[in-house]
Amino acid sequence: MLPVREYLALLSSKLEGMSRRVVGLVVALFVAIGLQLVNPQLLREIIDGALSGRSADELVPLAGTFVAIALAAQVVTIVATWVAEDIGWRATNRLRAELTEHVMRQDLGFHTEHAPGHLIERVDGDVTALSNFFSAMAVKVVGNGLLITGILVLVIRESWPLGTSVTILVVLALFGFARLHGVAVPWWTDLSRSHAEVYGQVGEQVEGTEDIVPNGAAAYMQERFAGRLRTLLPQTVRAWTGFAMMWGTSQLLASLTTLVVFVLGARLFDAGSLTIGSIFLVLYYVGMVERPLHQLRDQFQDLQKAGGAIVRIQDLLAVEPRLAPGGGTRLPRGPLPVTFDHVDFTYAGEDDARRVLHDVHLHLGAGRTLGVVGRTGSGKSTLARLAVRLVEPDAGHVRLGDVPIGEVDDLRDHVGMVTQDVQLFRASVRDNLTFFDDTVPDERLLAVLDDLALRPWLAELPDGLDTQLTGDDLSAGQAQLLAFARIFLRDPGLVVLDEASSRLDPVTEGLLERAVERLLADRTGIIIAHRLHTLHRVDDVLVLEDGRIVEHGDRATLAADPDSRFARLLAAGMEEVLA
Repeated sequence: MLPVREYLALLSSKLEGMSRRVVGLVVALFVAIGLQLVNPQLLREIIDGALSGRSADELVPLAGTFVAIALAAQVVTIVATWVAEDIGWRATNRLRAELTEHVMRQDLGFHTEHAPGHLIERVDGDVTALSNFFSAMAVKVVGNGLLITGILVLVIRESWPLGTSVTILVVLALFGFARLHGVAVPWWTDLSRSHAEVYGQVGEQVEGTEDIVPNGAAAYMQERFAGRLRTLLPQTVRAWTGFAMMWGTSQLLASLTTLVVFVLGARLFDAGSLTIGSIFLVLYYVGMVERPLHQLRDQFQDLQKAGGAIVRIQDLLAVEPRLAPGGGTRLPRGPLPVTFDHVDFTYAGEDDARRVLHDVHLHLGAGRTLGVVGRTGSGKSTLARLAVRLVEPDAGHVRLGDVPIGEVDDLRDHVGMVTQDVQLFRASVRDNLTFFDDTVPDERLLAVLDDLALRPWLAELPDGLDTQLTGDDLSAGQAQLLAFARIFLRDPGLVVLDEASSRLDPVTEGLLERAVERLLADRTGIIIAHRLHTLHRVDDVLVLEDGRIVEHGDRATLAADPDSRFARLLAAGMEEVLA
């Protein structure tokens, strides 16, 4: 079981810059608690005064004061609750941002292992479970704890036998809550983990709808999803059982407390130790204890959920990114030479027997273009990902110029990559082109679209660059050209094209051919070849087989050598050989 101080430590670590709000919250809490503790004393005065025959002129002002203090306490409590909610949401939003940044720093292998729905549930769902607890921590946990303490002190001051009895029962209730919390946290942890798996499967099914439905796998996927839900149901029942046990405990102890006050209070009244007003005061205080005690019980339920969430959040934060931050080196503008220095690579979770790249060693000069060929699974795409640092090598180094790629601080300004699958956002054309960089002038965007022959398409849109894309506005070819426009805008020194033309129709591919020619001019290029004619523009050719370089050299020289592998690929028709 996680101690409460870990919850408080996680909350306090996110309170930087909110000291004024925290101080205001503390002041509001103490004022509200003070008003709630003082007000019942007036009730005793009113009751005992009425029984002793004091006049209405004396009792009415006391009653008015009681009502005024009660209203003031409610107003201050509302203010304290609002401030606590504000602090809680600000703190958990910071935690969301921290988790999102942590996930984005992970390499591609991490994201391959974790479905998007799974990560969304962990970043948002787990933090939401914490937000309910964090926002109520000050008012319902700390505030109610202080209120209960103050009530017990006043009850003991009024009558130590009653006060001691009530204190023992309250302590037993809190002890029971704590023990049940320790039992229920693992149940909520399992439930949170299952929720993440369900969301991960939902994301996979939605993303794969175009493959699932035409291939008749919908029934299987539905049954698989139902199986997840069948696992989820008993876990949900078990997790909520923890709350039910605490609810039963609080109800039992509340009834016992009231019974003790009636029985013991009657005896003390008969003995002349307490007045009717004093007994009513104690009963009123006991009633006040029940409300914060029930709220503490509810917060222990949130604490159970938060306990499972914190375990999972800490597990996620404990995953060390394989992509360390850049070392501070900045690269010059212009074409960049690329060196793979005896590089080995294996995707996370795989063993060495399934290594993707083996001792890859090559150098690509600045301004030259390399065509990479090989059968499916030979390691072509992995080579491309290493070149733009989407993954880190297990051994060896990738260098841009003389600088290891991991030490480059402004890497994303100098490398660009276009793949078969283009990510479009539900945003304007402008934002999709610039990745939400509002410093890029429209004139620059229009010039790039002219170069890519996309200006007629833009003219057909109702709002031009401000047109909102929904995902269905572009064909696959137009989306590829839009991705090329992004690269043009960044003007990188190294461009990697990973089978970027494999899904295009001949007309659009003709447009892309011109774009590629311009894109590779005065830049270093790596082209993952899928079609034979895409290699006519490259300077060098690299042939991969089972993750190893089996041939590397000048394209023209290799093509003219009948004994080279590349020449045999050309003679056989590369599309058939590489299929």
